[in-house]
Formats: sequence, C-alpha cells, structure tokens
Amino acid sequence: MPTAPCSPRDCVESGRPWTGAIRAALRLAALLAVVVCGVALVPLIARLPDGSRRRWIRRWCLAVVHTAGVRTRITGAAPPAGGVLIVSDHVSWLDIPLLAAVRPARMVAKTEVRGWPVAGALAARGGTLFIDRDRLRALPGTVDEVAATLRGGSAVAAFPEGSTWCGRGRGRYRRALFQAALDAGVPVQPVRIRYLSGDGTASTAPAFVGEDSLLASLWRVVSARGLVAEVSVRPLLPAGAHRDRRSLAEAARGCTGDPGPPSGTHG
Repeated sequence: MPTAPCSPRDCVESGRPWTGAIRAALRLAALLAVVVCGVALVPLIARLPDGSRRRWIRRWCLAVVHTAGVRTRITGAAPPAGGVLIVSDHVSWLDIPLLAAVRPARMVAKTEVRGWPVAGALAARGGTLFIDRDRLRALPGTVDEVAATLRGGSAVAAFPEGSTWCGRGRGRYRRALFQAALDAGVPVQPVRIRYLSGDGTASTAPAFVGEDSLLASLWRVVSARGLVAEVSVRPLLPAGAHRDRRSLAEAARGCTGDPGPPSGTHG
C-alpha cells in the first residue's frame, strides 16, 4: 500500500501567522454551509445541461476553497470536453475542489473517503470511483472501470502517489491508472498544485498527512492567514505519445515538479 513518511508533528509548520479564533470559526461555519448546500443541490445540478452543470460545479468548488480563507491562482486550462485523465500530487483535501475547478471530473479515491462526514456523501453522489486498497485483486477491475469511464468521454481525476505528502517531499507515481488512459486512448492532463503563505514561501499548513484528522486539518486551514493555492495546468500529454504506463507516469510526474517563482493572484 502506498504510504508517505509525513506526519503532522514532523511536517506541518508552526510559527506562521494565524488568524483569530473567531474569524477561523466563522470560516469553518461558512465552509460547512457551502458543502452542505452542495450536497443538497446535487440532484438539481445533475439535471442541468453539461455546460451549465460544469460551470456551477466550478463555482461551487471555488466557493469551498475561498470560504476556507484560501485565495486561488489558476493558470492554464484543461480540455473542455472528451475523456482525459487528470493527475496531480496529493497534499490536502483542498486538492479535490481545486482539481474540480480546473475541470469537473469523476474522482478516484480510497474507500475510506466514503465514510467521511458530509464529504463522503458528496463524493458518492458525485460518482467517485472508489479503490479498496486492502483488496489489490480488485485493482484490475477498477482500472477497467476507469478506462470505460474515460472511453465514454468523461474526465477522471486521480492522485497517483496513492497517499498525501506534505508538499516538501513527493512520492512516485503509481502506474495502474495510467494504464487506464492507455487502454482508453485518451490524453493525460498533469496539474501542479502548490500552497503558499502570504509572503510567497511554500506552506505545509494545508497538508492532510499521517494520523491527521480531517477536523484538525480543516481548523488549521481556516486558521491560516494569507494562504494561497497556486494551480498550474501543465501541457497535455497526448494519447499515443507514450508507449507504456511507466514512461507515461514518469512524464506526468515530471510535469508536476517545482514550478519556480509564483505569479499574480486571483480570488
């Protein structure tokens, strides 16, 4: 099973500027309200035409991030239609709405997510493809399901490291889901996500790692001051450009490396 050496005690920063407890509590309440509203509106949004549905999902995902007190900086764009596998390093629960803001997609997630309060229900209603990491024999079936989804013209988003890292280190990309892209004959869209403090330096405050609880991670995010999520949509890896899943996974990981100095902020 993929694991990371990161832990809240060893990796998550302390000593950064934090906002007051009252403001943090208001942010958390607003965040939970936005998420609950999203869950309630899923049946209605599902009936909208594709273009309208995608716009509403993007707006809602950005609202989740912004109500948590996180500004966003998004550059580049993913293909607006057609099957595509969207991949990124995995640092935080914030990664999920940020990827959906790039392009709404069916997520690939571990089965434990299904049991998360509120978020689990939202993931299930949103068509998340769950992987049972305790049953590796089920992996080929999951790969086939992802390939069929891609072949049908839908986007699928995944975190190939298989575990969250704090952002200072990275894991290698597991290759199985890249086989789904090869089998379906669709491109891979790498996305690079970084979290920055107000002074532009890398921040590990959003990291959701090790034995961290979701509530502790939520509180750390809403308590942080000046947090920025920088999302860079990297050049598309076209279908057929790589002959095997190993080279495809390595190419995707190479696209999500250190981006250098940040640029302008939005949100």
